[in-house]
Amino acid sequence: MPTRRGSIKLFRLLGIDVYLHWAWFVAFIYFTSRPNEYSNYGWSAVEILSLFLIVLTHEFGHQLACRSVGGKTSDIVLWPLGGVAYVNPPQRPGAQLWSIAAGPLVNVALFPVLLGLYYSGKSHGWPEHFPDAFLLVKNVAIINTVLFLFNILPVYPLDGGQILRSLLWFPFGRANSLMAASVIGIIGVVAMIAFAVWAGDTWLIIMAVFIALNCWGGLKQAQALAKIARIPRRPGFACPSCHSQPPLGALWRCGQCGNAFDTFETHANCPACGANFNLTQCLDCGTRSAMSEWQKPVG
Repeated sequence: MPTRRGSIKLFRLLGIDVYLHWAWFVAFIYFTSRPNEYSNYGWSAVEILSLFLIVLTHEFGHQLACRSVGGKTSDIVLWPLGGVAYVNPPQRPGAQLWSIAAGPLVNVALFPVLLGLYYSGKSHGWPEHFPDAFLLVKNVAIINTVLFLFNILPVYPLDGGQILRSLLWFPFGRANSLMAASVIGIIGVVAMIAFAVWAGDTWLIIMAVFIALNCWGGLKQAQALAKIARIPRRPGFACPSCHSQPPLGALWRCGQCGNAFDTFETHANCPACGANFNLTQCLDCGTRSAMSEWQKPVG
């Protein structure tokens, strides 16, 4: 996934930093130089910029929704395959569902705006007097629709796949829901790759391969979560974020000497080198909290 490394910081809005990955410029040159229906390539450039403006508002939807349920947000990175919003919602299915669904809902909110602009332009003679502007509005409306339909495909890690995972989380739990969503996603991405090859669409092939790699990563993560879920739990402690009890065993590793130990048994001290750790990571949700915050209240 793209990160701020190798990216240019564009601006900061609502406490969220927005970055542009260097590879974005390659995609921009590629798409703006292709044959199009506009009278000049400047309009094609505006169309690509409009595409990424829609992507950016979509990613802000994820970020702001995550905040509203008490989650943590970080950066937004725009790159050739769209955008990535780095969010960490609470490990609850409802919080995950809202954080993911808010992105596509931004596209839904844009539907009447773009359609209204299209029909208003059509009624005011734009096709005859301002053909490039009218074509731009039409294409941006189509782009918004295609982005929405593509994103809600039940293929992990697309929004649709993550929404499916969140819905399955309610009856089947965290690990099983991720496993099911990843398997369904792999089946879907195989069909996507086959279609991309049949259509000869190089960009779609690249996207499908990227999605396939993330599906595989999700499957491996689900297997790890299922393995952790089978380990007996330590009473008397609970994660402040997801409220799960920590597993028993030497499952934490010292960052200084590499020794594996049970941090709850040694009070966050490595028994080999004596290093003390201010924060303890939850193996279920990944949140790091002070040992004192892990104490489960009595009564």
